[in-house]
Amino acid sequence: MIKINNVVVKPKELVKDLKKPEQMLIVNQMDTYSETYHYFSIQQLEFELQFRINTMQAARELNSSKAKFTTFTYAIANKNYWYRLGNGGFLLREGNSPSRAILDILKNGSLYAFECSTGIAIVLYIATLYSIGSAKFDYLFNRLYLMDWQFDEDLPIYQKYGDDFLPGDVLHFNNPDFSPREPHWRAENVVYFGDDQYYGHGVGIRNASTIIDFLNKKRRPNPQLSAYLMRLISRPHYHTLSSY
Repeated sequence: MIKINNVVVKPKELVKDLKKPEQMLIVNQMDTYSETYHYFSIQQLEFELQFRINTMQAARELNSSKAKFTTFTYAIANKNYWYRLGNGGFLLREGNSPSRAILDILKNGSLYAFECSTGIAIVLYIATLYSIGSAKFDYLFNRLYLMDWQFDEDLPIYQKYGDDFLPGDVLHFNNPDFSPREPHWRAENVVYFGDDQYYGHGVGIRNASTIIDFLNKKRRPNPQLSAYLMRLISRPHYHTLSSY
């Protein structure tokens, strides 16, 4: 259910405002859930829809960038833009444009390697850039830091448990019997595209069963539990971001 200014709105009432088929696809999905999605204005709804579309675009671009998967220990980045810290994180070098630096990961992906959680952070920062523009992005993230789930306070992320998966959501596959020799495969963070398609750095764009089969090959000897898709959903706080 969708509410705008506390009034229930049906998808057919939004056709004149939402011009892109991808927007209507997400709105129609929202309408099928018992969850209520609250907005102060149609513009706030439009911002979230566009951010979700931008998240999927960023995920596809990162998947095509030739950036490699590795653990924090072996993480690398383009030294022209980033300090590679001892924990495997990347800190923006002084004097560089944050927007130019984050897009360099797409442009020169072969110079980068990182694990899946940093991959998701990169996707969400790029989606933010696409959604608010380079001037505001550079102002907000002038000391951009890429590391695991450590997001800047100006990119607030919240998590909830539920089944109302929407295109552009970040979802999580858990692998409870992961191999101690490969602990980085204890989970896989993914961007959901809808229609049983997910992007995860290190596995690419795959359906759920393919990702689960992959993770099941990364388990300890004599495993008891299969990998599975969790009910955990991670989302940017779109209302806050729309104020930018």
